[in-house]
Amino acid sequence: MRTTLVSLARSAWKGPYFTAFPNLAEALQTNTAIRTSARACTILPNFVGLKLLVHNGKEYIPVNITAQMVGHKLGEFSPTRKRFSYKFRLPRIGRHPNGGFLFVFEANF
Repeated sequence: MRTTLVSLARSAWKGPYFTAFPNLAEALQTNTAIRTSARACTILPNFVGLKLLVHNGKEYIPVNITAQMVGHKLGEFSPTRKRFSYKFRLPRIGRHPNGGFLFVFEANF
């Protein structure tokens, strides 16, 4: 008989992956954040109400654990890539004598 799967990312015989946080009870009482880089850790029901700082490869992203997050991974809530946004550029009309570009500025008076 197989156990029910929490996540389809792992085989049925392996079960969910989680790490032990030694100061979990203390962090729940004092409302302090726990720093972790275990992005593959499965969120358990006793993590609800906890503040975690999850490492995204560059910095620690604050994550408040809610009941809807149970069964998901910590890494799902700290994105590792920046969103791309197109930058507005002024149209160029030619070169400046000093080597720069001349831009068109529209004045709406």
